[in-house]
Amino acid sequence: MRRRRLPEIRLALMMMTRLPVGSFEGPAPEITHARWAFPLAGVPLALIVWAVLAGAGALGLPPLVGGLLAVTALVLATGGLHHDGLADFSDGMGGRDRAQRLEIMRDSRVGSYGVLALILAVGLGAAALAAFPSGPQTGLALLLCAVVSRLAILVVMDWLPPARDDGLGHLAASAGKDRMCWLPGGLLSLLIVPFVGLAGVLALLVMTAAVWIVGQRAKARLGGQTGDVLGAVQLCSEIAGWVVLSAAL
Repeated sequence: MRRRRLPEIRLALMMMTRLPVGSFEGPAPEITHARWAFPLAGVPLALIVWAVLAGAGALGLPPLVGGLLAVTALVLATGGLHHDGLADFSDGMGGRDRAQRLEIMRDSRVGSYGVLALILAVGLGAAALAAFPSGPQTGLALLLCAVVSRLAILVVMDWLPPARDDGLGHLAASAGKDRMCWLPGGLLSLLIVPFVGLAGVLALLVMTAAVWIVGQRAKARLGGQTGDVLGAVQLCSEIAGWVVLSAAL
């Protein structure tokens, strides 16, 4: 069991981050078998954001500069994966029908809606992080948002059908609705919440609302989910959690 789980965690890190985790000597696990580990990929990312915020504070940098540096570090660590998804999803929502929306989302170019979404995401995220207090509770709060927002990807994978016959959304659907894969991320989230307190509970509620809003929008406009939808779900829910925690901690 352990020999099988470790490669699946490595694959999840390869898919969700740009962190150096080596390569496979033999065949890589199937994506559908590794998706349970998606929330765990948030752990090193949260630690990176926390370290940058703490380092900026120790150097006496203005809080907003620290927030922007933390967002920059996160983008570098993920390769901008989820930001790209948010931009494509935002652009696609401007299409006149389902087919055109999906076609726009495939286009590698970024339109005005996508640019505005990225500006808002980076600005709001940096401002929220800038308001976080220093200390270990901030690290736990960031960890909660990182894990829950990636757990949300699994939820939306099982909630919405794939909008295309290829891509990540289609691969997820081929695995069936195995809600046991939610268990590791769900348990880790529940373990963190008590240490964050009421602020953590409020963050969970708002993050759930953000996931529902993006999911409902994708269902109504696209008829299902795609990899870009999943990226938008992750980023929107994480930033929503940051905003709540910046005010509640």
